[in-house]
Amino acid sequence: MARKNGGLRFQPSGGTRAPQVPVGKKQRLVIERLANDGRGIAFSEGRTWFVSGALPGEHVEARVQSARSQVVEARSERIMLASSERRQEPCAHARTCGGCSVQHMAHADQLALKQAMLAEQLSRLAQAQPEQWAAPLTGPEFGYRRRARVAVRWDPKRKQLAVGFRAAASQEIIAIDNCPVLVQPLQPILRGLPEALGQLEKPQAIGHVELFNGTASAVLVRHTEALPEADLNRLQHFCAEHEAQLWLQGTSDPAPFVAGQGLAYALPEWDLELAYRPGDFVQVNASVNQSMIAQALEWLAPQDNERVLDLFCGLGNFALPLARLAREVIAVEGVQAMVERASANALENSLSNAHFYHADLSESLTDKKWSKGGFSAVLLDPPRDGAYQVVKQLAALGAGRVVYVSCNPATLARDAEQLIAQGYRLKKAGILDMFPQTAHVEAMVLFELASS
Repeated sequence: MARKNGGLRFQPSGGTRAPQVPVGKKQRLVIERLANDGRGIAFSEGRTWFVSGALPGEHVEARVQSARSQVVEARSERIMLASSERRQEPCAHARTCGGCSVQHMAHADQLALKQAMLAEQLSRLAQAQPEQWAAPLTGPEFGYRRRARVAVRWDPKRKQLAVGFRAAASQEIIAIDNCPVLVQPLQPILRGLPEALGQLEKPQAIGHVELFNGTASAVLVRHTEALPEADLNRLQHFCAEHEAQLWLQGTSDPAPFVAGQGLAYALPEWDLELAYRPGDFVQVNASVNQSMIAQALEWLAPQDNERVLDLFCGLGNFALPLARLAREVIAVEGVQAMVERASANALENSLSNAHFYHADLSESLTDKKWSKGGFSAVLLDPPRDGAYQVVKQLAALGAGRVVYVSCNPATLARDAEQLIAQGYRLKKAGILDMFPQTAHVEAMVLFELASS
């Protein structure tokens, strides 16, 4: 009996494969719809095109960035017929810089895209929808970013230093004189940085530069070889002019140029200040971070007689506010340096009921001494890989309520399926607009045991 091919097309034996689309080729396309990451989708000559900077219904001329098999990735270079939903990008560099991908969309449309992406992942991977959708947590759509990495590259032939942000899908460095998404205190530092680095005797020794803002501003200079004393003095003078700390990193950990200086960020609603060092994970958006913590505490509803578990706790961003409400908070992190800094933050904030532990969160938790006695509630904020091994154990820990904060809807949905299989109900879900002007989705969900 003849076997059907299910609609798949195969290259006949002895046939010729269609030529690959060359990088750099320009192609006119009609955009049909949006992908989950905000790129436009078009179809041409049997291929699917993913086009950044394009909206449904638009006619565009796009330049190929990469191609494999029947999938082509491209960037719109000319809008021949614009959508009525398109807006003029507020940043002059939006179409070349790789930092912001959806500035051409109104902020409300960006939020709708992210909401749809979260709903689609939960429905498709977990076969679930929340009993209640929460309103998106938002803050300012510009001027929100309190840390940034600035690319630096020395051209030995031209003897020129390139300073700026990476171009989209490229190693090219785009010179940026103004970045609308950066917080205001970092703007003059970014503007002055190319000239300051260009005056160094040894600019080829600079690897990259990172900018930070919290209770103080800071400039971290990553160098690949020792800097002359004159260059160190120039960098220190530049930072002093901008009221910023200078931090240096060679082969060892970052260290302040002036001993004793430190960085921190405040959580005023809970009367907390959390110290950190360059390289530590800190949420980039201060406003949304505070709203996120407040919502997590509201959903988790810790009582003053309850024991709460915080997994992937980092510096104590959730654990320390939780400690203001719960009887005891057990916080666990896979990076020992973070455990030490979180413990120090608890001490500095006079919190004696928050206890921090180091553990491999891909292994069993139930045999750990700190897990004995169980928990009324659990909060977890894992990296992009999610927390599959952890969520399989939550019911065994006795947690009636679970708040899961995610930076990847796909792994969140995968883990949600496992929690639902253990008897948890998906009560609430909502997006966190941590990165306006990008298609990056952060989310928060609340699970409750069906019997609780």
